[in-house]
Amino acid sequence: MKTTKIFLTLGLALFMSIVSFGQTIAGSDHDFSNENWNNTGEICVVCHTPHNAVTGLTAPLWNHEVTTTTFTLYTNTVSPSFDATASQPDGTSKLCLSCHDGTVAMDNFGGQTGGTDFMSGSDKLGTDLSNDHPISFTYDAALATTDGGLFDPTTTNSGIGSTITADLLLANKLQCSSCHDVHNGSGVAKLLVKSNAGSALCLTCHNK
Repeated sequence: MKTTKIFLTLGLALFMSIVSFGQTIAGSDHDFSNENWNNTGEICVVCHTPHNAVTGLTAPLWNHEVTTTTFTLYTNTVSPSFDATASQPDGTSKLCLSCHDGTVAMDNFGGQTGGTDFMSGSDKLGTDLSNDHPISFTYDAALATTDGGLFDPTTTNSGIGSTITADLLLANKLQCSSCHDVHNGSGVAKLLVKSNAGSALCLTCHNK
């Protein structure tokens, strides 16, 4: 009986380790450890460093060159139903765009600014964000009331633990990381914070 319990415990531990491994940055789209432009062989170093980090940013110990691009924004001119105030990307979104806008080389990290490997294909958003989901705008109860098609983020459950404001917004703003978990903690395809099956992620905020 004791031996059976030991095997069951070991089996459960192995299962949990497999599950947890599948929910980390290792092996995800943000694992750059095997890229030929990353000669360190490390995963985290492309974005983070323990020493001499870029200062004045919302991300801890940032290690990548930050974009200085002025972007074309998603505004109510593009979509009359957009009731928020558009602004240039800030916070974590600006950090995401420091690869995904295609103007900053992916290998521009650790003080390097002369890199040659740029984002391409569908991962490259470019500098025209007018046809992408709006980011870096304040999403609060007032916006939800004005818009009429959004849930109140201060009271609506995010589906991942608490409210939309607590789980998905940063300083009350919707950012890239509101929908995407850059470290793949959820283990969902496309680095989403939760599954979008049946548009579940979209319908977290959109009252349609």
